[in-house]
Amino acid sequence: MASTSNRWTEQDIPDQNGKVAVVTGANSGLGMQTARALAEHGAHVVLAVRNLDKGREALARIRESAPGAKLSLQRLDLASLKSVREAAAELHAAHPKIDLLINNAGVMYTPPAKTEDGFDMQFGVNHLGHFALTGLLLDLMLPVPGSRVVTVSSFGHRIRADIHFDDLQFDRSYNAVVAYGQSKLANLMFTYELQRRLAPHHTTIAAAAHPGAADTELNQNMRGLARKGAELIQPLFTQSAAMGALPALRAATDPAVTGGQFYGPKGMGGTRGYPKVVASSKKSHDTAVQQRLWAVSEQLTDVRFSV
Repeated sequence: MASTSNRWTEQDIPDQNGKVAVVTGANSGLGMQTARALAEHGAHVVLAVRNLDKGREALARIRESAPGAKLSLQRLDLASLKSVREAAAELHAAHPKIDLLINNAGVMYTPPAKTEDGFDMQFGVNHLGHFALTGLLLDLMLPVPGSRVVTVSSFGHRIRADIHFDDLQFDRSYNAVVAYGQSKLANLMFTYELQRRLAPHHTTIAAAAHPGAADTELNQNMRGLARKGAELIQPLFTQSAAMGALPALRAATDPAVTGGQFYGPKGMGGTRGYPKVVASSKKSHDTAVQQRLWAVSEQLTDVRFSV
């Protein structure tokens, strides 16, 4: 049902019965709220999580608000390409199709660390893991009219953000804010290039979203003055995880969404409010960099897309 006001809410989510939705990082925060809302509207939701114990707890909490919800768990560690491949194989075995892939999981401002494959943790989890997962699942989506890939970015894509091709993994020097900005800019560039490749197929679309300043566990790696500053402004600018999930939910379910759109909160400088189409940085629309990033991502993950 279309919204009758400019306040798009969970009540505007159309019936999702018969749809299969895979939500990464669905054990807490934005991912759990996204999974809950989709399940409440009838979707079979796969909670793709790194920690299965936490995933079971999330599944139980969702069932409290949505008795009879169709839910399943899938182990997925985006910091391991082996785990990504195993998860994709298991999803192929369990589901003949996927309607929605919500690339939600992420890490933010982590200390210097590498993934199992030697990638910078933020770039590896936030971008490369989702890039690989999408490529490995796309064959389950392309035959499905109306299927969507929604990738969660951040307004961090504007903050000291660039694609550092000369040091993608920050082997020479590391700054947590710069690394996060690169990963979130990469999320948008991936979405735009994926949409360009999907456009001729007329079935699957790619869109992006950002939650604004949502109150989630993602801020746990902030240190020192940054953490104190965040705690001071939190009451003024942050919103609940349920509100923060609305942009991704709208991108995933609103019939009016078109490929390549970016959804985020409409108020307070994009930090909070109901979701609408928002603009991303000029840098995010650089097609030459998008295509170079795509080629590098294929090389690093050894995943080739079927489009």
